[in-house]
Parts: sequence; structure tokens; C-alpha cells
Amino acid sequence: MTALGDALTKADFQSDQETRWCPGCGDYAILSAVQGFLPELGIPPERIVFMTGIGCAGRFAYYMDTYGMHGIHGRAPALATGLATTRADLSIWVVTGDGDALSIGGNHLIHALRRNVPVKILLFNNQIYGLTKGQASPTSERGKITKSTPFGSHDRPFDPLALALGAEATFVARTLDTDRQHLPEVLRAAAAHAGAAFVEIYQNCPVFNDGAFDVLRDRAQGAANRIPLVHGAPIRFGAGLERGVVREADGDLRIVDVADAGEDALLVHDAHREDPSLAFALARLAERPTGPTPIGVFRAVERPLHGAAATRDRERTVADTAALDALLHAGDTWTVA
Repeated sequence: MTALGDALTKADFQSDQETRWCPGCGDYAILSAVQGFLPELGIPPERIVFMTGIGCAGRFAYYMDTYGMHGIHGRAPALATGLATTRADLSIWVVTGDGDALSIGGNHLIHALRRNVPVKILLFNNQIYGLTKGQASPTSERGKITKSTPFGSHDRPFDPLALALGAEATFVARTLDTDRQHLPEVLRAAAAHAGAAFVEIYQNCPVFNDGAFDVLRDRAQGAANRIPLVHGAPIRFGAGLERGVVREADGDLRIVDVADAGEDALLVHDAHREDPSLAFALARLAERPTGPTPIGVFRAVERPLHGAAATRDRERTVADTAALDALLHAGDTWTVA
């Protein structure tokens, strides 16, 4: 337990377990970023919990010197919901993968988001099943040849952000495993959000899907293809900010050259907009991360937390019970033998 008044450091959140992922796995960078930013919260490790499911991401709980649980396949959001319902004093995080969260765990994920359970969900998306050795996952692209789809995947993949927005998630963001500046920024924003926060992290699997996000992770390619989303700022990108996003009269978004469209035509990002349609359109701007792709906070709005209404109902029930009891015992009373 951390001594009262001690300044927290990254070492306070590092467990004594040997970290074991494949060399070059993006999970290492994410783990380092999480351990590095947590001291900023000022919350001692014994009041932080990491819930994980099955998959490479499931090992995350072992490497954090906090409370945690390595749950069964896809059930981490359900476990986190139960804990959040009973322990409002804890900071609760869910670490999951695209297979764990969007396959057998899909139902638990969408309900945790729609209920606005106060948990932070980090979805490591490498578009493949890594732990079970390279089968197609719910985010694998069509035509993907894997051990489970030797003739190419025929399924349309999930868009995790669009799915989260469809579930009316109050905080939705995307970042990259190796971006040492952007990743902690998004984690801070998620931690500061009062309700359910959903963060998709593009994470490289060097063994079974290496290079899937190189157009964003590579320094040179990333400068040309990352579309940074900053609330209140025009959406423009490129090494010289020469490109941007505009909204057509029919509501569709289009990438343009700023010199041709003009700066006044650029779409101004509004992450606090209650209507999720703009965030949804941005999530669908890039069907696959193989070209210009939005990165940042897509939506951050306020809504009552899961359990708040139940607490008010319990308080009202207690008050109503007292009033009813007083009424029943007012005036003449009798006993039935």
C-alpha cells in the first residue's frame, strides 16, 4: 500500500512479473504509457483495478501492480460493471482485444457503453487473433488470408468506433500504440471522463499481422495520413497541413486540398456535440487504416452514470416507506388475530 503523501511514480505501478509478449509487440508500448501516466491521477495503486479478458491483452493485469482480474473470454466489461456498481471509489479499467471484445464479448461491451458504466475500456486492435496463432478476428479486412480463412475472409469487419457510437458511448477515441505523446493524451482524457470511456488503440502484431498500421505508425507516412481531431479546431492534416475535411450539403464528409476548398470551408471538430452523427461520420471516414485516418477524441459528452437513478430510487423508496409506515400507524389501528 502506498504511504499517505508519497509522490507516485511509474515504478509504483510496475509489478514484479516478467513481461512476456512477442518481441516488438505493441503491447509493450501501451503498458509503458499506462504505467507512466497513472501517477498523474494521484490515485494510489490499491484503488485502481484492471480487468482483462482472454488474448494477449489479457496478460496486462499481471504486469500492473494494482488490483486486477484476468477474467474469461469477453467477460471483462461485465466484471467491471459489477465492481463499478458496488465500489464508486475505485478507478476501474478494462483491457481487451479486438477478438475478446468484439466476438464473444460484444454483448457485454455494448451494454457497458450504453449504460454509461464509469469504467475505462482500452481495446487493443491488431485485426487478428494473436494468442491463438493468427486466425481472422472481427476486425480483419475482407479477403484476409489466415489459418481460419485460407481462401480469404468473406465477413465485413466491425468498425469498433462506429459500434461504440452506435451504443451511444459518451466518450469514444482512437490512438496508436507507439505514439508517446498522443497515447498518454488520450488516456488522460479518458481518465478525466466521468462515464464509460472507450479507446481503440491500433496495436501492431509483429508475428501474425505485422505492418497493418504502418501508414499511421511510420513517422513519414503518419505525417501524411493521420487526421488529428482537436475539439474546436478545423480538421486539417498533412506534413504542411495542406489537406482537410469538409462536410457536404448531404452530410457526407470529404477530404480536400485546403488550397482548393478554402480554410473557411473546413469542418470544425465538435467532440461535445450531443448528436453522435458527426462523430459517426468521422469514424466512417476511413474504412480501413490504409490511408488518411482520424485520430483523437471523436466524442465526449455528459450523461447520467449507470446506477445514479437506482441510488435515487433507493432513497425515494426509503422515504416513501417511512411515509407509508407513518400513515398506517396514524389514528385508530387494530390487530387481526
